Amino acid sequence: MTKKMIKILSIYLLLIFSLVNLGGCSKDNKVIEPLSKSEVLMGTVVTVSLYDNKDETILNKVFNKVKELESILSINENGTLVDEINNEAGIKPVKVDDDTYNIVKKSLEYSKLSNGLFDISVGPIVKLWNIGLPEARVPSQEEITEKLPLIGYNDIEIDDTNKTVFLKRKGMMIDLGGIAKGYTADVISDILTEEGVKSAIINLGGNVFAHGKKVNGDDWKIGIQNPFTERGGIIGSITTSNKSVVTSGIYERYYEENGVKYHHILNPSTGYPYDNEIAGITIVSDKSTDGDALSTSVFAMGVEEGMKFVNTLDGIDAIFITKDYKVYITDGLKSIFTLTNGDFTLES
Repeated sequence: MTKKMIKILSIYLLLIFSLVNLGGCSKDNKVIEPLSKSEVLMGTVVTVSLYDNKDETILNKVFNKVKELESILSINENGTLVDEINNEAGIKPVKVDDDTYNIVKKSLEYSKLSNGLFDISVGPIVKLWNIGLPEARVPSQEEITEKLPLIGYNDIEIDDTNKTVFLKRKGMMIDLGGIAKGYTADVISDILTEEGVKSAIINLGGNVFAHGKKVNGDDWKIGIQNPFTERGGIIGSITTSNKSVVTSGIYERYYEENGVKYHHILNPSTGYPYDNEIAGITIVSDKSTDGDALSTSVFAMGVEEGMKFVNTLDGIDAIFITKDYKVYITDGLKSIFTLTNGDFTLES
């Protein structure tokens, strides 16, 4: 494990400890120590904490599934199914497993819903920047201009009968990084349900799933990340249960050059990171897959258009944090969100 990963793991363990103190108390206010496991997977720290079950085989089953998903979905590993899809771009369709097919199909739904603001065919640009990896750099305008024509979700063809994925043009690449963690959180929650777990917290680096309720029947209290600090700093919290809380922002992954920070949320139209008033976005939804894809789309829209868009979606709510320290929330969160950081202002 690299020093960077050790640092990340330490930060996340502190975050989970804070979450336990917020949400793991029983009726007599004693902290319930969960059965927890953490590993660095899918480019982040995955932590699963069980509050009503001490069976370690459940956690082993969960993490084996996460490793399986990582082995087929990563754009940064050779030999994955995504790697094969990209290598066969413009040549032939690739038969894939159910997980890969389901993620690609769901991604295309959100690409259409967002008019391409979320687009998994952004792979060629992602590879140019490599933000979050040791080889990260600022590509030249010429390089970006060369790759932009390869982006376009309408040129991804899927076949429900044969479970195949085909990129119509050679050089195209899909990148599932904007939805894979959300899908994985949902899969973990499904496994926990199958195993009879009714009280758990799932955390995949900003994708938190409150599985069920606390052991005493109360809702969980989930901290909302401060986008101007490292993970663990919060602006406030929401109380909820059986919900996904996905946060993304300019703090998450970035590359800095000549005093300029370039974050990882890339605009498929320009090839550069989105640049608007938003510093962080949180999506609250029933499914983490939805929250993950929407966090990118809504971030790209900005506050005004993002609020309008979210309000058209059933069962979806959002928290917007702007670069001038203002917080905007959709109506569905007004009774469950509490602002605790005095540096921020809650706008009506």
